[in-house]
Amino acid sequence: MGASVLITLREGLEISLVLAILATSLVRAGRSDALRPMWIGAGVAFSVCVLGGVAFHLAVGEFEGTSEQLIEGALAASAAVVLTWMIFWMRRNARGMSSELRAKLAEATTPTSVAVIAFVATAREGFETVLFLLGAETGSSSGASVVLGGLIGLAIAAVLGVVVYRRGQQLNLATFFKVTGVLLIFFAAGLVGKAFHEFRELFGFESGALISPPVWEITSGPFAEGTLHDFLNGMFGWSSDPEPIRVLAYLAYLVPVLWIFLAGTRTSRSGTAAASGDTTAATSTASAAP
Repeated sequence: MGASVLITLREGLEISLVLAILATSLVRAGRSDALRPMWIGAGVAFSVCVLGGVAFHLAVGEFEGTSEQLIEGALAASAAVVLTWMIFWMRRNARGMSSELRAKLAEATTPTSVAVIAFVATAREGFETVLFLLGAETGSSSGASVVLGGLIGLAIAAVLGVVVYRRGQQLNLATFFKVTGVLLIFFAAGLVGKAFHEFRELFGFESGALISPPVWEITSGPFAEGTLHDFLNGMFGWSSDPEPIRVLAYLAYLVPVLWIFLAGTRTSRSGTAAASGDTTAATSTASAAP
């Protein structure tokens, strides 16, 4: 559940930021009548993403054996790639996110075009979220727990979105995105390890120095079963008896990606900080608007 909370919290807040920028830009331009189409577009996108995710989950649930291993491995690998891209894209492009959205709104002269902009912006983040949630499913964290965690994350993101819209200066978005970025990198590393594990089983590799014996083997206690085990498994890809190839894949991803991410935040101003400033300025103006 922990992974799904983090995923929807992070992605949900990004959607909230986008909608806050759109809403305040419309208010500033004296186009408050276009707020309703904006919310309709966002709502339709949300519904499409949910229905698409449910349909895919039900379809995947029908597969067993090698087909299931192939799909789960491909999902984990795809989610890790897209998640990594999203983390670095957000840091690099958040600086111009507000101005880009305002430029699109300036060209959107009809309610339908405003709804389309909101739909596309929400759907992009929504489908990413669906992919990450599908990748987060494990033997101990699936079905109801993933959905519940996702709903909790969305609820928190909605509250933070309102805070950003009303009082943007009181929320340090740069710190929020940096911390969640680090946590998501650990989560993505778990996805990489999971992908290697599934592909190993798919191709039937059961022996060799990279397969056995396990790097460690814990047979009892909170790290072997129970709530803590399930949380660590879903959040960070923890295993009580991981094969060497899974651990090597985990570290081969985690060490360089985490170093690049942290080095980037130290040597340059975080793009998310700029996004916070843009959103704060927009919300402040919107609060003063009649």
